[in-house]
Amino acid sequence: MQAEGPVLETLLRRLAECPAEFLAEPLIGKNGVVDVAAVVSDLLRDLGGELLTPEQAAVFQPPAGSARKHRNRLRAVLVAAWLLHDPWFRSQQQFAGQTAAFLNEGVAEVAGLIQAPHLVADPDRREELARLCLKGLGLRPAGESVAQAEDRLTTLSSVERQRVIREAQAAEKRARDIRAAMARKAAEEAAAKYMRE
Repeated sequence: MQAEGPVLETLLRRLAECPAEFLAEPLIGKNGVVDVAAVVSDLLRDLGGELLTPEQAAVFQPPAGSARKHRNRLRAVLVAAWLLHDPWFRSQQQFAGQTAAFLNEGVAEVAGLIQAPHLVADPDRREELARLCLKGLGLRPAGESVAQAEDRLTTLSSVERQRVIREAQAAEKRARDIRAAMARKAAEEAAAKYMRE
């Protein structure tokens, strides 16, 4: 996030105006309407890169029968592709490699927690996606320091929130286990004392 990117408000407005076609059903096997691999390939070309190879495209073309597993991830990829097709990114002609990596890996984690339509409809999720995209490209919003950008992303991050919840649940389970062990030990000591008397 060392380099300064575009103005965040521009990206948020772009996400809010995401066309319905980018939330349409992704092509999975023979079902769906949007060929996600073609959209990603066109985006990468427009960002100054090469079209996807067949091996790279396969990540965005899951087989029939895997819709449940891949549907939301592919829809989130489409929303992110819409965002990254912003004129600011296209004018730079240098982000194709980072974009391919982000769409391939970075989107999956957030898509596992948030339904793609919320990335467009919910203001906090729009900002989260915009900031994740910028981070994936090594950028921060214009006018923000690295610390400000990181702090705001951490505050918004659904992934971070889930991690904190998991840690809190694990800590609570450990505390319950300790309390149960202490109660067992107290009961054993009380039984031993009773037996001595």
